[in-house]
Amino acid sequence: MAKTIKNRDALKPTTRIATAARQFNEHGAVNPAVYHASTITFPDVATLHSRAQDYTYGRKGTPTSRAFERAVAELEGGFDCKAAPSGLAAITAALLAFLKSGDHLLMVDTVYHPARHLCDTLLAGLGIETTYYDPLIGKGIAGLIKPNTRVVYCESPGSQTMEIQDVPAIAAAARKAGAITMLDNTWSGGHFFKAFDHGCDISIQAATKYIVGHSDAMLGTVVCNEATWPQFKDAFETMGLFAGPDDMYLGLRGLRTIDVRMRRHEQTALAVADWLRARPEVETVLYPALTNAPGHDMWKRDFTGASGLFSVVLKPAVEKAVAAMLDGLELFSMGYSWGGFESLVVPFHPHRTATTWTAPGPCLRFHIGLEHADDLTRDLKDGFARLKAAT
Repeated sequence: MAKTIKNRDALKPTTRIATAARQFNEHGAVNPAVYHASTITFPDVATLHSRAQDYTYGRKGTPTSRAFERAVAELEGGFDCKAAPSGLAAITAALLAFLKSGDHLLMVDTVYHPARHLCDTLLAGLGIETTYYDPLIGKGIAGLIKPNTRVVYCESPGSQTMEIQDVPAIAAAARKAGAITMLDNTWSGGHFFKAFDHGCDISIQAATKYIVGHSDAMLGTVVCNEATWPQFKDAFETMGLFAGPDDMYLGLRGLRTIDVRMRRHEQTALAVADWLRARPEVETVLYPALTNAPGHDMWKRDFTGASGLFSVVLKPAVEKAVAAMLDGLELFSMGYSWGGFESLVVPFHPHRTATTWTAPGPCLRFHIGLEHADDLTRDLKDGFARLKAAT
């Protein structure tokens, strides 16, 4: 039987993470059981009709799902949480829960591309209008809010190009107009940025990334404040969404070490980013935790740490030279994910409609894993030599 902590509010964040949701543990086990459950039985007709028991059907929750969801809600400082099968599923569920035909959505122009595709296809087909806005608009967002604006959606830092948004100013303007603010909080892991303390109503994560932390499970999370929770919970359950029990177990396992992992990611990323900034082949390093980088002052104001994800703008180089650099890397793999223990790199070109991307050189997005910084920079040094030779 897990011991009861009488005053959790007095605990430091790292202690809260390590002890969150342990009321779901049984028989002295340190971790909760993994419940593979669809049918859940009732002891009598009265209970069947009243649903007066903790669990009624596998899709609506098990001790496994509640342990994970309660732990994530505590991590983020929200009221409650639902776990979805992926980050994109979490985004989709959150938007569909609060938007209907005739509504207007304000979407940040730097949003994760699959979310942009969702807006331009499924939401548009349902009669929901999307306006993309400059991520640096701040309190100026008030000028874009319409009478039918229901949701203002933020992602900070911005996907790929790492713009830090003035989330408190945006959330204040949205609340004044009667709209809700959603934030994709994946970059901070929900640990280094507290969305609800900065005015957000809903915080969304691709828990696949830093919460899972080991590149071995697909998960999304939606954490709500108390006001938005009933509507979201009803919509989520109506859509029939539910994450698998094994993936939620891996998410809870990863959550326990998110503080130590992310601090290591940050430490190594700062070293690699600083090294990259000094390279003659590099035009700009887009990493808000780096002193004098774009968005650094606002990052320092609102965040308590940084993850291992950042981007680099190279000086003009031909495509074959960039390919030669990347193809020969030994420690950096190429793959469209991040948040795991391994370092990754992908080339990209930003997609914009409300703003214009003008950097002349190729762009690379790096995820710095848990390898040693000296080994990573040595690998990159060899890569730059290949880039120069192929130019």
